[in-house]
Amino acid sequence: MLLWPYMQKSFLRETAGALMRATVVVLTIVIVFFGLSALIEVDTGISDGACNIAVLPVEGAILPFYGLADFDMVITPETVESFMITAEADRNIEAVLLEINSPGGTPVASERIANRFRDSELPVIGLIGDIGASGGYMVAAATDFLIASPMSSVGSIGVNMSYLEESEKNDEEGVTYVQLTTGKYKDIGSPNRPITEEERELLENDLLIVHNKFIDIVTDFRNLERSKVEMLADGATMPGERALENGLIDSLGGRQEAAGVLATILEKGLDEIVFCEYDRGFLPF
Repeated sequence: MLLWPYMQKSFLRETAGALMRATVVVLTIVIVFFGLSALIEVDTGISDGACNIAVLPVEGAILPFYGLADFDMVITPETVESFMITAEADRNIEAVLLEINSPGGTPVASERIANRFRDSELPVIGLIGDIGASGGYMVAAATDFLIASPMSSVGSIGVNMSYLEESEKNDEEGVTYVQLTTGKYKDIGSPNRPITEEERELLENDLLIVHNKFIDIVTDFRNLERSKVEMLADGATMPGERALENGLIDSLGGRQEAAGVLATILEKGLDEIVFCEYDRGFLPF
């Protein structure tokens, strides 16, 4: 009984000390966390404080993920998403310039990238280099203003599912294709046997669905009459000069013209448009 008051005071002192130490630890963790967050924000931002236009190269094949095929240059929806999130979070970035050099890729990956640019709150300007074709053009068409060189290869609105059929070669080499499948069309498109007329019709009908969707997308993005896009959707590319005549692009030129367009959109002087040159180390391609 006589020891309890002293034990109680000792316990309270120890508890207060423990709480104080815990508070110091928590405050230290918070300080370190916010300090690191600030550093991370600086390190992962696009602008250096002087530039205000994020430049993203849309180069090579457009694929849903890396490793799908043997291409030297690939761009994926995830790469674009990562870049755009960073650009939109950077307070110094006021617009995005896409430098497009792509012959296309898979339809869904192309549509995902196109919609990402279309949905951004930042103005997105497209600049086609040597080629913006097929899926590459779908992405380009999604921009708020599209520029190309008179010599750029533009368009190629169409879908391709062609492949090499090697059954005769296999016969010559003594190779036999053993067909073991469940489902009538499970090995449709196999290069080891001739395609049947029924299979060809099925695949061509599927291609037509994708083709019509491509036409719808260009019609919407470019604000053109669908009948006009249907006429242009023959799978062929055209030089930038003819693309301008047909409404597939908005202007001819290069970076200087892009800077002028951005100055107009942002209501700034031309000298206030400063491109943030992309760092290859930041991008995984």
